[in-house]
Amino acid sequence: MSFLFEDFRGWKEYCSENNQELFEAVLEYEVEQKQRTEEEIWTGLEAAYQVMKEAVQTGLSEDMISRSGMINNGAKKVHAYPTPVLSKEFQLLISRALAAKEVNSCMGRVVAAPTAGASGILPGVMVTLQELHDVPDKKIMEGLLIGAGIALIMEKRASIAGAVGGCQAETGSAAAMGAGAIVYCLGGNVDQVFNAVAITIQCMLGLVCDPVAGLVEVPCVVRNASAAAIANSSAQIALADVSAVIPVDECVEAMGEVGQSMETRYKETALGGLAATTTGKAISNRVLIQDIEMLPDEDSIS
Repeated sequence: MSFLFEDFRGWKEYCSENNQELFEAVLEYEVEQKQRTEEEIWTGLEAAYQVMKEAVQTGLSEDMISRSGMINNGAKKVHAYPTPVLSKEFQLLISRALAAKEVNSCMGRVVAAPTAGASGILPGVMVTLQELHDVPDKKIMEGLLIGAGIALIMEKRASIAGAVGGCQAETGSAAAMGAGAIVYCLGGNVDQVFNAVAITIQCMLGLVCDPVAGLVEVPCVVRNASAAAIANSSAQIALADVSAVIPVDECVEAMGEVGQSMETRYKETALGGLAATTTGKAISNRVLIQDIEMLPDEDSIS
């Protein structure tokens, strides 16, 4: 019987008892619960990672202007800016996360990891990690499996949906997945992987979901970039054995509690936060008018 990903403590104990790596428990779960062969799983992971890389490339090379106009080639502008704030690597991380998410906002092909609203985080994190540290594809795939295990627990114990738990549930979960994957790929142990998840949750706790005009564009795209940065900072802290103090399972429980107590208007309704600002409302009205104008005339409907 495979581990059912009910909590992080159980995941660690299961792997210890069965002499497994973290990713092997996820692989076993996929085989037993989803009735897929190991070959199919690895092939699927390879395909998913390829889509992530393509989304990064597309966002940095093609015209990324959304129908609303709120997204306008931001990733390319960040990528081409001549003065890095910290380093060229940091600039690449941010621009790649922006790029993949802009592809989603412009109706392109992405991997929902764990959601489309957070689809720029893992591509930005994993592509940059692989480039910087020459991580083999197989190790990246294992890291993605660990990310999937993290998401399974967070979905069960809290939420990965903005409509349920706010943006903390979407970009927060994706950042936690990325942080855990980074630590694993750089040789961190189980405690360090889970500590990275806990630190990330602490940094993302309470983030509301307030998409302007109800579109997953503003502030969603820039939050993908900031979440990618948080994933890396959490991984750096965890690899140095700096404790999150609050255990990861308790952090997930706190995320669930915050999500449940969050007012409905802050859960993907476009009724609160940035969506409710004067400019946010004006954009919403403009987008609505555009949609109405694009509807076919009754005379043209046969």
